Amino acid sequence: MGGSEGELTAAAPGGQVRVVNLSFTPVEEVFRTELRAWLREHVPGGAPAAPSLADEVRELRAWQRTLHGGGWVGIHWPRAYGGRGASAVEHYILQEELAAARAPEVLNRIGVNLVGPTLIAHGTEEQKRRFLPPILPADELWCQLFSEPGAGSDLTALRTRAEPTTGGWLVSGQKVWTSYAQFARWGILLARTDSAAPKAKGLGFFICDMEAPGVTVRPLRQMTGSEEFNEVFLDAVFVPRAQLVGAEHEGWAIASTTLAHERGTSPRQLVIHRMLLDDLLRLARDGVEGVAPRRRDPVIRQRVAQHFIEVEITRLNNWRTLSRLARREPLGPESSFVKLFWSEMSQRMHDTLMDLLGPRGLCWQAGPHAVAGGRLARSYLYYRAATLFAGTSEIQRNILADRVLGLPRAR
Repeated sequence: MGGSEGELTAAAPGGQVRVVNLSFTPVEEVFRTELRAWLREHVPGGAPAAPSLADEVRELRAWQRTLHGGGWVGIHWPRAYGGRGASAVEHYILQEELAAARAPEVLNRIGVNLVGPTLIAHGTEEQKRRFLPPILPADELWCQLFSEPGAGSDLTALRTRAEPTTGGWLVSGQKVWTSYAQFARWGILLARTDSAAPKAKGLGFFICDMEAPGVTVRPLRQMTGSEEFNEVFLDAVFVPRAQLVGAEHEGWAIASTTLAHERGTSPRQLVIHRMLLDDLLRLARDGVEGVAPRRRDPVIRQRVAQHFIEVEITRLNNWRTLSRLARREPLGPESSFVKLFWSEMSQRMHDTLMDLLGPRGLCWQAGPHAVAGGRLARSYLYYRAATLFAGTSEIQRNILADRVLGLPRAR
């Protein structure tokens, strides 16, 4: 990010004045223009919703292959592994523009955004050559086998164990909230390799074959009606030694790389909530059938104004993290603040949304009484989980208290 416009002056440690540039360079703007032109030609428009999750997966796989054909998947990956070697800023612009164009999400986002960067950083050359090429065109889908019924955000409490055996390990345990596990070919797996070690020690980071004997996947039906989440049971699943990433007991350090990418910048969430802000303004101004407009309600006016401020703060938080990435600095625990802030902001915005929808907010399925085909009500239901997935708010606060503020741990 650079240029002469959009500068912000801020006080730096030691009383120095630091100028923070909030504009994009001419090269980055050319990249954005090229991307917008491509999206105008290729984003599918107005197609009816897929009748089933399997149909949706087929459509999303086709869309990812279209994106890949245009060179727009995994652009932040090195060229040697199929990417463009794009900068962190260009990757951010890509996510922002995809969301602004209301393009479908990449189906294999676990593989593209989490698995790829983790293997590039920690995998062997053999692992990179085998597992990276099929990720970008969605030829092989990936899932994330981290959370457990008794170890969600506190992953160091996980109980899935990996017992050494000839040529590898036998893994047994249960995972939960695993997105698209029923369609995944591979999964990144955290399991305990040393039961006597402290919580964050003695963990292994494995690549699990989702078609191996002993893997059972059971979909979980959510209150939105979808079943993309699953619980996964592992019963003495053999994982060969070649599918261990890094050292046997050092999985937590590798998983930290994955989690930092998961909790870093959230351009798509930013754009989604900008669009939600537009919905709030429209509903407050015009109302819906059977519900009067609230544009003169002073409480609603203040709440919408606060939402506008928080969306802008989210943008600036994203750019702060983006600046660290552009300087090739590690994301660090500050990425927890980005996730904490936007997820709680999201729930406040959706609470205002339901106040504006009134009784119509109960209609989340498409029908004559549903506003926007039920899209807004389903969004409310989905984002009830925003403070749970990718680490609960409680865990994010603990990370910030410990690793940013240096506060003592409770005894």
